[in-house]
Amino acid sequence: MSLKQWADNGWLRAHKTSPQEIGDLLAIVDRDLQDAEGGISPDWRFGIAYNAALKLCTILLHASGYRPEKTLQHYRTIQALPFVLGNQRKPDADYLDACRSKRNTVEYDRVGAATDDDATELIAFAKELRQAVVDWLAKNQPALLKK
Repeated sequence: MSLKQWADNGWLRAHKTSPQEIGDLLAIVDRDLQDAEGGISPDWRFGIAYNAALKLCTILLHASGYRPEKTLQHYRTIQALPFVLGNQRKPDADYLDACRSKRNTVEYDRVGAATDDDATELIAFAKELRQAVVDWLAKNQPALLKK
């Protein structure tokens, strides 16, 4: 599969991004990573860190010329990660998909499903992913990075 095949299947649609949009999304990532380190519950820390990681996947998808259709937006955005950064990132997409499920639990079903360790691990992952995304943009779409 490829992103183009996903678009042909109706799972993605074309999207033209801009340096402003990418900059705004990176600003959300930076805010979320800072907030996730604050003195709040592990559930909220986890949810905020998840949002940062999801925004990073969104940046990659937008920079590749796509956005997800309405159905399964988070899932498709996360699963696009290896299509953009390479197949070696498939375990990262699987990890983020597990985080997606856990985030849904802490958001909608019950308190205490995320531990401090879960939140700390996801924050560290998102920080590493942020660097990988910025590096990818610099190499593949430098015009999208604000000067």
